[in-house]
Parts: sequence; structure tokens; C-alpha cells
Amino acid sequence: MDIGLHIADFTWSGGPSTLAKDLTRVATAAEDAGFTKLSVMDHVWQITGVGPPENDMLEAYTTLGYLAARTSRIELLAWVTAVVYREPGLLAKMVTTLDVLSEGRAYLGIGAAWFEQEARGLGLDFPPTAERFERLEEALEICLQTWSDSDAPYQGRHYQLERTLGVPRPLRRPHPPILIGGGGERRTLRLVARYAQACNLFGGPDVAHKLDVLRAHCADVGRDYAEIEKTVMMPLDPGPDGRHIDDLLDRLRALAALGITHCHGWVPGVDAIRPLDLLAERLIPVAATF
Repeated sequence: MDIGLHIADFTWSGGPSTLAKDLTRVATAAEDAGFTKLSVMDHVWQITGVGPPENDMLEAYTTLGYLAARTSRIELLAWVTAVVYREPGLLAKMVTTLDVLSEGRAYLGIGAAWFEQEARGLGLDFPPTAERFERLEEALEICLQTWSDSDAPYQGRHYQLERTLGVPRPLRRPHPPILIGGGGERRTLRLVARYAQACNLFGGPDVAHKLDVLRAHCADVGRDYAEIEKTVMMPLDPGPDGRHIDDLLDRLRALAALGITHCHGWVPGVDAIRPLDLLAERLIPVAATF
């Protein structure tokens, strides 16, 4: 099992004046520790459960571009892009740019968006749920067409593009892998089966059931279930002096037995670096054997 790092909080002790240097320290420490993916949230305000909206939050794709220049091996993505915050043609260009400038390390993480408060606050588009899912499917089609050999027009219900020209092409072939966030059984997991290279579930007791639903959707659309990377998002808290690591390993071992191949998580106190060192020493090498 691979382990990835999700940075969800930028309210660090040094404040904005040292944030660039602190973020560089975290990213390079994660890469050196053996984390295989590094992600940031696509939010413009801090989300409930992590902190108040007034806490520091960086824009996702600007941050990923910075991280591309500060790392050399770790894969980079927004976990996950809010589909309605950017026009799909521009989003395809942004992910392509990230892929080219990171020398082939970009993923497209994408979802239907959910944080209405921030969208309304900053005047971003936030249509009803059904329309956001319609837009998500059209955005996936547009990105895939832009990354293909075709530059034909795209005519959808919500998006119309006169020419889906994307140059340069991504370095990752046939295109940057797509991860669709969420475990919705009727729409999200069906979109995973149809379009994605990775799913994202949460590490609760329903993981086995969600994977069964995904397997059924794959059968319905003629997709090989084994082609899809199965990921979970969960906290990775080593605890003081690593006292929680054995419990984390037990949980990861159980998820691996269900077919999960990548665990992606946020690490409390990550800017202190010590939690990453503990995970590097005692969790990542063991998880790699699952």
C-alpha cells in the first residue's frame, strides 16, 4: 500500500510570511519520507471540521505549481478540484501545465463541489446538486477530449467549446490520471467506472460495500475493475512519539485486505516535520508490504 500526504491546513506558526519556506520543508520532507502523492484542497476558505473560514487557505493550482518546482518525484494533485470553480477547458489547460512543468507528475482530482458558503462568499458558481453532477460529467468529457488527438468542438448541455485544442500535450500518457472524489453510489461511483483511473473513499465501515458498488458499475459499463486505483482518505496521526502507529497499521492492513492500494491522509502538526519523520520510520515501510 502506498501512502500519500494531504495538506488541509495552512495556518502554521510562522504565519503567511514564512508559509512558502514552511511549505517547501513539508513537501520535501514528504517526498524524502516516501509519500507517493501530495495534495492540497481546492477550497478558497477553510472548511468546517478543520478550522474557521478565516484561517489561512491557499488557492490549489497556484500552490501545486509552486510544489512542482520544489519537488522532483512525488505526484501532485488537488484533492479534489471543485468542478464549478473553473471552466473545464481552462481546467484541462491548468492540469496539462502542471503535468508538463512537473515532468509528468500531475493527477486530475475532481468532484462535484460541496462548500456552498465559500462559493457564495466569493461569487463563484454553485448551481444545484443535480446540475453540478451534470457539469462534472461534461468536464470529464472535455478534459479527455482535450487530451486526445481530437480538437473537435464539444457541445454539451452546460459547456460549448468551439475547438478543444490542447497544446502542449501532457507528458503523462495517455493523459494525467483522473481521480474522482466521493463515494456516492448512484452517480459518483458510476462516473469513476466510466471515466477515472482512481476512486476516493473514506476509511469507514462501508468501504467493502462501496467497492462492491464500484465493481457492479464497472460490470455495467464494461470496465475492468482491476484498472482502477482504490484509495481512501483518512487521518494519519502518529501520536506523541509514534504511539498510534501500530493502530494505524492495523487499520491499513484491514483496508489492504479489501483491495485498497493507496491511503491518503492529513497529518496533524505536519509543519513541525517530526510527525512525517515518525511515519517515514515506522509506518510507510511496513505499509509497503501490504
